[in-house]
Amino acid sequence: MSKEFQYDVLIIGSGASGLGLALQLPETYKIAVLSKASLTSGSTYQAQGGVAAVMDGTDSTKAHIQDTITAGANLSRMDAVAFTIEHGKNSIDWLIEQGVPFTRDGDEYHLTKEGGHSHRRIIHSADATGQAIQQTLIEQAHARTNIDLFEDRLAVDLITRHKLNLPNNSCIGAYVLDNSSGHVDVFKAGSTVLATGGVSKAYLYTSNPDGASGDGIAMAWRAGCRVGNLEFNQFHPTCLYHPQAKSFLISEAVRGEGGKLLLPDGRRFMDKFDERGELAPRDIVARAIDHEMKRLGHDCLFLDISHKPPEFVKQHFPTIYERCLEYGIDITQEPIPVVPAAHYTCGGIMADKHGLTDVESLYAIGETAFTGLHGANRLASNSLLECIVYASSAARHITEHNRPLGELPEIPFWDESQVTDSDEDVIIAHNWDELRRFMWDYVGIVRTDKRLQRAKHRVDLLQQEISEYYSNYKVSSDLLELRNLAVVADLIIRSAMLRKESRGLHYTLDYPDSNIEARDTILTPVNYEWR
Repeated sequence: MSKEFQYDVLIIGSGASGLGLALQLPETYKIAVLSKASLTSGSTYQAQGGVAAVMDGTDSTKAHIQDTITAGANLSRMDAVAFTIEHGKNSIDWLIEQGVPFTRDGDEYHLTKEGGHSHRRIIHSADATGQAIQQTLIEQAHARTNIDLFEDRLAVDLITRHKLNLPNNSCIGAYVLDNSSGHVDVFKAGSTVLATGGVSKAYLYTSNPDGASGDGIAMAWRAGCRVGNLEFNQFHPTCLYHPQAKSFLISEAVRGEGGKLLLPDGRRFMDKFDERGELAPRDIVARAIDHEMKRLGHDCLFLDISHKPPEFVKQHFPTIYERCLEYGIDITQEPIPVVPAAHYTCGGIMADKHGLTDVESLYAIGETAFTGLHGANRLASNSLLECIVYASSAARHITEHNRPLGELPEIPFWDESQVTDSDEDVIIAHNWDELRRFMWDYVGIVRTDKRLQRAKHRVDLLQQEISEYYSNYKVSSDLLELRNLAVVADLIIRSAMLRKESRGLHYTLDYPDSNIEARDTILTPVNYEWR
């Protein structure tokens, strides 16, 4: 039987953004945090490298700002970049106060360097920074009596006043599937926050966990929010290439500490593509690897850190060392086979510096949001920084503007009377596979108009099938994720078709040069439909 829950703040997503926000709201607020699976199943937990912030006197915010803009191919919004980086040190201090065990070098914190950075400014916890942050924030959230943590809950759709045919549109909560019972519950809230991560699961090969299906972006679009720059999908240059190594990332920090990219014959090649070599921004490195793989007809290339002393490698990259060893690869003695994989969504839901979207009382923070910070390509380790900076900013804004529950209208329960259980789940699996394959083939690292047109035709057909299926059968987590993936895949394709240039992560053979003027790609829902 369906239930109704009432909270001051509903946070959909339990990564660094969601938990960071919950912990910075007043303890007088009743807060719900929803996780699609376990609390450690998201992208934050898998993040290896660290958090970029100006931490010592040899660095400067000016340098960090310039590095971000350069990596973003001059498309980053200066106000968003400055806001984020100027709040970087405070965000790190807050994480330290929560108890995150960052790696030390004597009396100071150890700072590493990653591609695109001009200084060592990446504070980290060995090579498992995300895990350290996530575990710390979970512990802090469990200690707070005003925060309820829900696992195995998947948001179906946002509830707005417009969807209830009421005036003065605002978000008043969400319908949420309880995977354990199969029922859809009502979560009513004064403020609702989307902290749902990105959409890299739209691609066949990805470093992201299974839950990165663009749920927040799709729900916000259906609720009437604009989206921006969704054509910029970052492919991490170095994921472990092994048939059993699902989604395992080889951190940027390996190259930052001297790792070399090699062809199968042992020769370096990055200097042919960029004077910064292995420390060029991710878009350049990913395209270089993709080019060499296709030129040579090889399934992977190699990343070599074995020239460093074994103890250095084990100390700096214990997680990577142990995981590779499980697959018979000793990274202290031999190079690591690597391939590019979809990694990060640089665009997303249009949001201001407070995380506020086009719909009143609806916020978006972290990877699901588009603030203008990343431009056409995210600078390494700016992602976790963005999570904490905007979690803090959104917490302050919600505290000042949250709507009392007594002012919210009644919300009807989810109607399951007209649908039946499906006995054709194979259709979902087939459509999921088809979508991810044509996105990889046609909307990947290198694009053309013809490839994008083919992808658009296919996604249109898929959306028709999914819409019919959604209307006639009970919702399931697989169906909801497929529905959301199809929506966001369509938005990615449409955005890519509108950009008649190559810039950052969007590289098209039909328009290989960049335009003089850098402009965002903004899509606005006109006749959006909610079912």
